[in-house]
Amino acid sequence: MTFTKTTEQSSKYEHLEKMSVQELLTNINQEDQTVPLAVEKALPQIETLVTEIVTKMKLGGRLFYIGAGTSGRLGILDASECPPTFGVPFDLVVGIIAGGDTAIRKAVENAEDNATQAWEDLKAFNVNENDVVVGIAASGTTPYVIGGLQACNAQNISTGSISCNAGSPLSQTAKFPIEVIVGPEFVTGSSRMKAGTAQKLVLNMITTATMIQLGKVKGNKMVDMQLSNSKLVDRGVKMIMGEIPVTYEEGSELLKTHGSVRKAVDFYNRK
Repeated sequence: MTFTKTTEQSSKYEHLEKMSVQELLTNINQEDQTVPLAVEKALPQIETLVTEIVTKMKLGGRLFYIGAGTSGRLGILDASECPPTFGVPFDLVVGIIAGGDTAIRKAVENAEDNATQAWEDLKAFNVNENDVVVGIAASGTTPYVIGGLQACNAQNISTGSISCNAGSPLSQTAKFPIEVIVGPEFVTGSSRMKAGTAQKLVLNMITTATMIQLGKVKGNKMVDMQLSNSKLVDRGVKMIMGEIPVTYEEGSELLKTHGSVRKAVDFYNRK
């Protein structure tokens, strides 16, 4: 298969600078609407990777994301939201970005071109055969990400990938590749747009489906969420009231005493 970077192909729209604000927004929105349909086509690939992650986590494994630039930031975002949402340890899902934490806010020159650094970054976490490492790169050609997965493959560590070009070197490296083909961007080559949206949607699917499979959701509620602000405490109390016959005040006291919706409800039901 000939590898073509459709993410780098010229935009279907010309003379963007001559468009009105309304035209710009309408056309961006029109392009964005194609992204979920592209994700839909990748559902079988996503299912295969999620199944592998669930299997490994049940053995005590972890999930790592590695990426550069926008892709790295999206991985860190998804990882950082798992503890408050699902009450899991902060090191169960780990996001690593080329160039280190400085690169979260500011681009680090040439960081993505270092093919050996990702493995060094992973080794700091004692990555092992129980873990899954997912490389994220819209282009599918980022040396930092490909090199990291190659090193993982050599150590018999499960590897996945999320990219937006068909038949990329990254997809050929990963054992469980996901390809979401979104086509040219509205602004040529600006893969923070459709490609970034596609990656975010896939990351949402991966961790949400995994955590549900691991029992971190009951019914449709985040029963293990961290109670880190008054909005979440209020939500937690109302979730308790929906599960057991208590007043708001009683639910609030149960939540305060036991620290999570699940523990509060379990305590009440054991009485």
